Amino acid sequence: MATRNELFPTSLFKFDNLEPRVQTHLKNVYSTLGVGMLAAAAGGYVHLFTNIMQAGFLTTIAALGLLIWLGTTRHSKENLSTRVAIFTGFTFCSGVSLGPLLDLAIMIEPSIIPTALLGTAVIFICFSLAALLNNQRSFLYMGGFLMSALSWLLILSLGNIFFGSRLLFDINLYVGLFIFCAFVLYDTQLIVEKRRQGDDDYIWHSVDLFLDFINIFRRLLIILSKKLTTSEGDMKIRNAFTSDGYLSSAESLASTKRLGTRSRIQNSLSTNLQMAKTKQA
Repeated sequence: MATRNELFPTSLFKFDNLEPRVQTHLKNVYSTLGVGMLAAAAGGYVHLFTNIMQAGFLTTIAALGLLIWLGTTRHSKENLSTRVAIFTGFTFCSGVSLGPLLDLAIMIEPSIIPTALLGTAVIFICFSLAALLNNQRSFLYMGGFLMSALSWLLILSLGNIFFGSRLLFDINLYVGLFIFCAFVLYDTQLIVEKRRQGDDDYIWHSVDLFLDFINIFRRLLIILSKKLTTSEGDMKIRNAFTSDGYLSSAESLASTKRLGTRSRIQNSLSTNLQMAKTKQA
């Protein structure tokens, strides 16, 4: 019979390849992300079971406004509590905005929600570990492709509002799932390299991972719902997916800050690689 250490080798959760300051930064990032997840869950609960706040245009504007406010507020000890409050408000409004999809999932089969949540958690954890344990930092070179793919995904999503094509919807759904899974790899390694370059804004780094998690969850929720619904229900799902499409806009806004450091980090990696080759020669 396999022992516990054989099933879960302790080396799997050792990150000796990361400097202590990077490990501390990652603890801050994932702690903040956990707070955001709880706030998003609270937002979904408020929409589903109370009349305090319902998903709509105002929650969409509030979420985008809070995201822009967070992105334009300087990271400092003086602003720490304010930025955490803004981040919590953003994630709460994001949870509320998921309300229409959650409503439909409950109507179709309530077990879809925990199944999608569990599937998202497994994907997120596995891809995050893969990125952290990869010493070559090779996932950083996917940045150009992912940014371009995200732009095309946003254009496709906006265009399908007018065309209403089921084919375009499915392309957006499945290709988007692949893209955001890849973003978990990319963002995780980007956060590590940003910290090595001196960027310790763990609150904004949590935004990147939060958006990755939520976008994967949305798509898994829809895929599972589509398998159990009728053609009429399928149309409702597509409409609900479009109604909270602000998340694609939020991801695009977040990507503007990714682009600010991506080229600098890649230049640094290229320089380090060239120096290593020179030493070997």
